[in-house]
Formats: sequence, structure tokens, C-alpha cells
Amino acid sequence: MQRNQYGMPLMGLGTYGRRGTQGIDAILAALEIGYRHLDTAQSYDTERECGEALRQSGLPRDEVFVTTKIDMPNFGAGKLVPSLRRSLDALTMDYVDLTLIHWPSPHEQVPLATYLEQLAEAQALGLTRTIGVSNFTIDLLQRSRTILGDLPIANNQVECHPYLQNRKLVDFCDGAGIPVTAYQPIAHGALKGDPVLEPLAATKGCTVEQLAIAFALARGLAAIPASSNRERLATNFAAEQVVLTPDDTAIIASVDRGARRIDPASAPAWD
Repeated sequence: MQRNQYGMPLMGLGTYGRRGTQGIDAILAALEIGYRHLDTAQSYDTERECGEALRQSGLPRDEVFVTTKIDMPNFGAGKLVPSLRRSLDALTMDYVDLTLIHWPSPHEQVPLATYLEQLAEAQALGLTRTIGVSNFTIDLLQRSRTILGDLPIANNQVECHPYLQNRKLVDFCDGAGIPVTAYQPIAHGALKGDPVLEPLAATKGCTVEQLAIAFALARGLAAIPASSNRERLATNFAAEQVVLTPDDTAIIASVDRGARRIDPASAPAWD
């Protein structure tokens, strides 16, 4: 299993929408298949399901890398740490491995330093092993590094898939030593039938979804596809075994459209 410098397995499970008993069953199935990286968030309302699935799995806590994300209403002074404690209660855990700022505060409604300094406090308190951000641009990352000083930014989670390769941002993060996690790595099924990717997948003996995940991993990114279907969970996980040549990656790189799927009105000015 490939891991980054912070111990995060590059193959992970997104848990958006995995709620209730069916959500627990899906997360548990993923753990049984071999996933050891769960990605949740306060706004997903799947922290309880992640914790319960891990409990039912019988796996030791330290064998599974758990990420959660702080929601915008918890950015204000004095709010972030108590919100993370509530997340830990929902997860029934003493700590998470990584805590991210889910989205930057729109139009600096809450100053960047206000919530980043609280995030650093959460790490100092031992509530999270590492800290990072999500949906941050190069400018925001540069400013964050100034605020955090020597404290490493252990991740920037952003939308990334063959149709949105985010090269400028990924290259910056690579140079700055900030690992990247790709959400929507299979573009929510939009790659199916692609006239370039389908023939390549056929030659590799895999699906286009596996090809997309393998492409993320080949770039050194973590990938967190989501599914409730056990067979799909297994095929996604098997993408780690798909080996891409430089020619293969060049072919996949050629389909970049800059096609962003997640772009709320409150989003920052993307790179």
C-alpha cells in the first residue's frame, strides 16, 4: 500500500453520502476489502458512521488513517477546537490523523489567521496528528504557510481527475512539500465512454475509473473515490495494481478539459 510522508495511504475512501446503516455497511465493506484511509467531514455528517464501521471491523485504531474537515460555521474565534472535540465524540476516537479546513472562508468573512491558528492549537492539544486545508489556491497556501510558520501543511485536498488535472496547483504543492488528495478522482462517472480513455483502459485490462485512480496515484496524489457498492469498492481498490507507463500517463494527460464539477459561488478564485 502506497503512503505519503505523513503515513496517509494514497488509496482512500470518500464517505460523502454514506449515512445510516447503509453507510456503515459500505464503510465496513471497504475496511474488509483493505482500505485503511477514511475521509469524512463535519458537513458530511458521516463521522458517526466511520467510527462505528471501524469499531465493527475490529481493526486497531492506529491501522486506519482518518481525516475529517472543519465546516465554515466553526471557523470563528473559540469555535474550532470545541467542534473538533464533537467530531471526535461522533467518531468515538481520541484523535484523528488529519484535520483539514474544508473551504476557505468566503471573502475573508473570517480572517485566515483566525481559523488556522485554532487548527494549530488543535494539533498542539493532540486532537489531530497533522493539519491541512482543502480547496485552497496557491495564494491561500502561501499565506497559510506564513501564518503557520514551521508547522507543516500536511495536505491540500482538491478536485482532481483526468478532466481537471489542476497542474499548476499540484506542481506548486509538490514543490512546497504539501501532499495533495484528489477528490472526485473518477469525475463521478463522467469518464465512462470517453473515446481516448476507454481504448486505453481496454489495453490495460481495467475500467476507465480504475485508470483515473491509477493516474492520480501515479502523480503521487491520494485518491478518495466513494461508493456503496461492494463490487465497485473492490474494483476501485484494485486500481492500485494498475501500472501506467509514461506513454499511458501522457495519453491520460491529453484529455484535460479544465472541467470543474464542484464550484460553489463561495469558492475562491481558482488557479
